[in-house]
Amino acid sequence: MSDGTALKAKLGLDVFKPLTVPHIKIKSGMERDNRLQAAIRVCPAGLYSSNDKGEIVLTTDGCLECGTCRLICGTGVLDWSYPEGGTGVQFRFG
Repeated sequence: MSDGTALKAKLGLDVFKPLTVPHIKIKSGMERDNRLQAAIRVCPAGLYSSNDKGEIVLTTDGCLECGTCRLICGTGVLDWSYPEGGTGVQFRFG
């Protein structure tokens, strides 16, 4: 099994508890900011994508809460906080 396949198998064991309010939001008017292009490349969960308008779209379902996007984009682009208790990712190491 390749390292990438093994990682995906381990991540597949994780449990994600739904959030009532997303814990990461792209700030209004920042959807086309160049720093978000980097988030598409570095987010380990693949939560960032671009739409037909050239805007970056974020889906928080499946977020690993690693903070990579916050480090790459900064607080000027994203509103980022940890999810409320009892929600978000629960890591299962099998």
